[in-house]
Amino acid sequence: MASFSSAALEKRLTELSNSQQSVQTLSLWMIHHRKHAKAAVEVWHREFQKARTSKKLSMLYVANDVLQNSKRKGAEFDDEFYTVLPEVFQHFAREGSDSQGIKAAERVLNIWEERMVFDGKYVQKLRQILRPQSTTNVKTSSTYNEPEKKRKKISSPNTRPGGPGPEPTIEELTRCLSDLEQSASGDIVIRKKISELPKEIEDVAAIDSIQSKAEAEKLLKKVDDAILLLADYNGRLSAELEDRGQALGKLNDLISIHQTELEKTEKELEKCKMKLATTGKVKKELKTHIESLPDLSLLPDVTGGLAPLPAANDLFSNS
Repeated sequence: MASFSSAALEKRLTELSNSQQSVQTLSLWMIHHRKHAKAAVEVWHREFQKARTSKKLSMLYVANDVLQNSKRKGAEFDDEFYTVLPEVFQHFAREGSDSQGIKAAERVLNIWEERMVFDGKYVQKLRQILRPQSTTNVKTSSTYNEPEKKRKKISSPNTRPGGPGPEPTIEELTRCLSDLEQSASGDIVIRKKISELPKEIEDVAAIDSIQSKAEAEKLLKKVDDAILLLADYNGRLSAELEDRGQALGKLNDLISIHQTELEKTEKELEKCKMKLATTGKVKKELKTHIESLPDLSLLPDVTGGLAPLPAANDLFSNS
């Protein structure tokens, strides 16, 4: 993946379209370069201010995708977008209450509230910016007073060209496998929603049959909703692939490390077996040798009745 630069991001934002693939591709690129989150959001905000309304919507979808799918890596993008989003929603508010921009922005806010992307009070603040005359009718939610949801961090995979990484702890493996239990591919509710999406959102020819603005706007809303749903799910699937790769990397590291330890232990066992066999052979030979030696206790007492030998002092003493 290309390295990060402000110019590279500007170019990608210029080429951004409202297609699901375009939104997701740019989102994944930004998440990949999350260590440059501050610079990336500054460029995104600057380009947003210059963009036309339709491009602003696509850029909002990118921000939504980044915010939701970077949560497994950390809160870098949360912190940066947090400061610029009020001004972003002011842009949509200036378009009028019936604009497509406001309606799309409201759907994004609903998603953020439902999935606790931001603190509930902050989402309410953005709603007030978007529709300052309608805040009394805004649906309240228990999430408004909940603290911002903590982001779970998963350490990077231990895949190194020079060999396996450090042995993963039981806690790391448990956390990785536990996260995969809630994987996107197992989200039956979302998969059912996707399977039930109306066929006309995928049929370009259906546009020709539209006879009124009301019909067009109705279809546009369906398309916008589908883009949000699909882009979010695709991002979650991409995150799941990365998580599974990380889990596999950790398991491979564990297998590789224990395979090396197994080989060492097998060699040590062979050495011990050889020593045991040699020692056993020595013991057997020693027993045979002991049996061949005479029993000194059975020999006659050759010193019985004789006077003891003189000591050294006796030999040199004067008579």
